[in-house]
Amino acid sequence: MFEKNRIITIANQKGGVGKTTTAINLATALAAIGERVLIVDLDPQGNASTGLGIERRERKISSYDLLMGYNSVAETALETAVPNLWIVPSTMDLLGFEMEISQSSDRAFKLRRALNTDEAQFYSYILLDCPPSFNLLTMNAMAAAHSVLVPLQCEFFALEGLSQLLETVDQVRRTINPALDIQGIVLTMFDARNNLAQQVVSDVRTYLGDKVYHTLIPRNVRVSEAPSYGKPAILYDLKCAGSQAYLQLASEVIQRERRRKAA
Repeated sequence: MFEKNRIITIANQKGGVGKTTTAINLATALAAIGERVLIVDLDPQGNASTGLGIERRERKISSYDLLMGYNSVAETALETAVPNLWIVPSTMDLLGFEMEISQSSDRAFKLRRALNTDEAQFYSYILLDCPPSFNLLTMNAMAAAHSVLVPLQCEFFALEGLSQLLETVDQVRRTINPALDIQGIVLTMFDARNNLAQQVVSDVRTYLGDKVYHTLIPRNVRVSEAPSYGKPAILYDLKCAGSQAYLQLASEVIQRERRRKAA
């Protein structure tokens, strides 16, 4: 696997935790500070593509074509309105992906092969936005990635879902990608007025320590509104609390990468 860039899977088996919102806004924040970033939208719903303003009629070539080997990264990646940010968009074709390749001996490695190319080295960060389930799409993402970033909603069942995801990452590490690690846990939808949210933060930090990012992503109306305008929150309202939090998160991600390379 190439080491010049950093491939990060953004995954959580639970829906509604801010996974795609994190993919879009973290990518935008990294691009804003000069990194060349590619999002690969692996969710058939295509929310990351929509949230970056890619109309469905523009998605003539998609992540399905990339996975199946029909087209390369250069052929599938579209420029977005954000400088330094590209996306391989998703279409409903992905719904048939699992059935089509289920008997293939290399079914878990389709994406790794597609990203293990010289042209993929153009991007310093590649973020893989996964569907909210552990299926062959998520498995392909974990097989292709260097690390997993986990958005975790500050709610009662958060730790239960997290333990399941960590078991999945361990299983992938043991079987198909020994180099996979946890990039970090990012706590989302945090409401400082909610005692339960405060308790979840405390419990997760106790359980996982340094794996948890310092940045807390707050519940924020402007962040929720932004996708309906086809924009990342950082473009929609740079000064809102959510946008500022994602800029801080990007800074933490880069700092961790520097420490990893120095180690």
